[in-house]
Amino acid sequence: MGGMVALVLVILIFVAVSKTIRIVPQGFEWTKETFGRYTSTMEPGLHILVPIYHSVGRKMNMMEQVLDVPSQDVITKDNAVVRVDGVVFYQVLDAAKAAYEVANLNQAVLNLIMTNIRTVLGSMDLDESLSKRDEINARLLKVVDEATHPWGVKCNRIEIKDIQPPQNLIDSMARQMKAEREKRANILEAEGLRQSAILKAEGEKQAAILAAEGKREAAFREAEARERSAQAEAKATEMVSQSIRAGDINAINYFVATKYVDALRAMVGAPNQKIMLLPMEATGVLGSLAGIAELAKTSIETQLAAKPVPKPGSRDGQV
Repeated sequence: MGGMVALVLVILIFVAVSKTIRIVPQGFEWTKETFGRYTSTMEPGLHILVPIYHSVGRKMNMMEQVLDVPSQDVITKDNAVVRVDGVVFYQVLDAAKAAYEVANLNQAVLNLIMTNIRTVLGSMDLDESLSKRDEINARLLKVVDEATHPWGVKCNRIEIKDIQPPQNLIDSMARQMKAEREKRANILEAEGLRQSAILKAEGEKQAAILAAEGKREAAFREAEARERSAQAEAKATEMVSQSIRAGDINAINYFVATKYVDALRAMVGAPNQKIMLLPMEATGVLGSLAGIAELAKTSIETQLAAKPVPKPGSRDGQV
């Protein structure tokens, strides 16, 4: 009998000590209640409670927590149905508010995020919802963080994991992208052909300009050569005329000989002439050529006689 009493006393003492000495682990905060009423928050460490008078209320996790947002069907602004899921990162900052301001914190946060996902995506077109993930995340985070602030909770990040359109819409988008790529390829090919044609035309233009410039230069030089030839012919005719007026018979021989030689050259160069009959004496031709030589000799002597003789004291006379 005495052993049973001692055992009961030991059990009572152990229960009393366990209710009196409480250790809060790191990363958690516990609420302390007095007869069921919240009085204070116990931070990590050793705490002494009065049994029956004090009790532990809620054990709140103060570390950052992750919740998976279940997938749901959402109708966009252009009446496209997409399936959306996500993930949220939140942290409890005030243990008392998180314990007593909302009954089920995790369920409340999930429902709040899911309703706001429908609201945000419902105000956007399908193309916007697929291309503006950052804008969707920012709008969700702003709304949910403001809504959870009275609960003592801070939402750090909300990320949309996947936005999945129906299969028929995916096939239509694939066909559209293929058509866009083919369109861009055709445009690039046409642009290349156009640029090639322009470059080819520019090259032909430059070639034509250069050819015209060459012909112009050749015509100019040919005209210049004809002009010089005409000047030389006029000079020779003038010299022959002066010699004839002076009574020099060799000038006449020169004139006749040159015309004779030109006529022979023309006859020889004609393509339809095969046989030539020359009823002339060769001595007459030789005489005309001798007259040409005599005329040239006389012209040289006349030029030397007309040249002034330099004086002995001049610079031209010095050797």
